[in-house]
Amino acid sequence: MAEKVLKCGVKKEKGYLYYLDKKGNVARSKMARGGEKGGGATVIRQTNVRRDVGYLYFIDKDGDVARAKMARGRK
Repeated sequence: MAEKVLKCGVKKEKGYLYYLDKKGNVARSKMARGGEKGGGATVIRQTNVRRDVGYLYFIDKDGDVARAKMARGRK
C-alpha cells in the first residue's frame, strides 16, 4: 500500500509522463506516440524529497508524491 510523502497537487495532462527526478523534484516528459518523439524533461515543482532505500517513489492520481515498499526477493 502506498503512503503520501508530500502534497503538491500537480495537475496531470494527457501525453506526459510524471515522475520524481534524481534531485527529488516533480518532472514531466512528453511520451513518444507513433512517429512523434518523446523526451524533453521539465521540472514542474521543486520539492527536494529525500528518498529512503527500499521504496519506490511516484506521482499518485491526486498529483501528490507517494511511495511504496519495493518487493524484493519474492518467488
